[in-house]
Amino acid sequence: MPKLHRRDLFRAAAVSAASYSRVLGANDRIRYGLIGAGGRGQHVNGHFLGAGGTECVAICDVYAARIDEAKAAAPDAKSFKDHRKLLEQSKDLDAVLVATPDHWHAGIAIDAANAGLDIYVEKPLTRTIEEGPAITRAVRVNNRVCQVGMQQRSGMHYMKAKAEYLDTGKLGSITMIRTCWHSGYRAPSTAVRMKQEAQQKLPLPSNLDWARYLGPVRWREWNPHQYFNFRAYLDFGGGKITDFFAHWGDAVHMMTGKDDPVACTTEGGVYVYQDGRDAPDTIHCLWKYRGGYTVTFASATGARLEPYGIHFCGTEGRLFIDREKYIYYPADGEPLTFKTEENITRAHVVNFLDCVRSRQRPNGDVWFGHRGAMTSHLAVISYKEGRKIRFNPDSEAVLPA
Repeated sequence: MPKLHRRDLFRAAAVSAASYSRVLGANDRIRYGLIGAGGRGQHVNGHFLGAGGTECVAICDVYAARIDEAKAAAPDAKSFKDHRKLLEQSKDLDAVLVATPDHWHAGIAIDAANAGLDIYVEKPLTRTIEEGPAITRAVRVNNRVCQVGMQQRSGMHYMKAKAEYLDTGKLGSITMIRTCWHSGYRAPSTAVRMKQEAQQKLPLPSNLDWARYLGPVRWREWNPHQYFNFRAYLDFGGGKITDFFAHWGDAVHMMTGKDDPVACTTEGGVYVYQDGRDAPDTIHCLWKYRGGYTVTFASATGARLEPYGIHFCGTEGRLFIDREKYIYYPADGEPLTFKTEENITRAHVVNFLDCVRSRQRPNGDVWFGHRGAMTSHLAVISYKEGRKIRFNPDSEAVLPA
């Protein structure tokens, strides 16, 4: 990471002290702003409000219609279309919930940290590997709490499985970890298809700031598909890799305690959709880790395969885990299943709010968010360049071909 200058440290101390006193002065009531009020933002905002002791006092989105929808849950919140204007109200805020498309995560997170606010930001934390150290620096220099929305880290059954089977060595030596997250498992309903078709024909709404939406990516004229389906385009993120594997890759890092991929190979393409997208709808990735094992990720569109999950394959047994359960397959004997009904997103939000009050680092700390996204980006680079990527996980440098 870049060297910290003394002026940065003095500024961070002043910002941190002022921000912490605001939380204490509010009798533990956390006032926050929602930045990115689409479906995911509204969903997580519901968990923020449901946790108690919170107040959504500001809502920001480039599309005013989204703000109107979100204000149904927070009618007194102020409205903004530019996150910088919202952050100018930082004296009235303790934190922000960032649920924008991926290409805005880095800029908003850094601006929020520099404004002295704590941050809950959806995954992936970054759009490029290089953004990660810059966000980490801003969070650390300003002494902020930053929770990345990798909610597996707050799932009790993940912690239980890690403690019982990986930490104890009950699986033996891990040689391969298989992950998958297949999409289009069930055909969309007629109502969903009609909504999607209507969206693709929508002219630019007068209350949608298209230029602001594009932000750091190259200019193009209004394209409703690239707005409503931004994950289908590699300018805005990494498609299925940074949408789905960002969760599983981080869970692998959490459960193994290792985040050191040294090589990655990706194959795939746009085999199903014919709608102009460039992010692959079918993908298969393989990472080699320094510890002597491989991690794979597969995602197919329309294939009736197991929907999603992680297989830890060891010399003495195998462990499967997803968001609802884990299953231990011993080398000899019957499988053992543990199921959970815990809402891990709610648990992750509660952990963040607890850390805003305690000033402890959260379960999905910014560093974990960076390293998890970094691993996903290697696969995106491999796909774009059509080659095997060699990588130094210490210097975070992609090595020459």
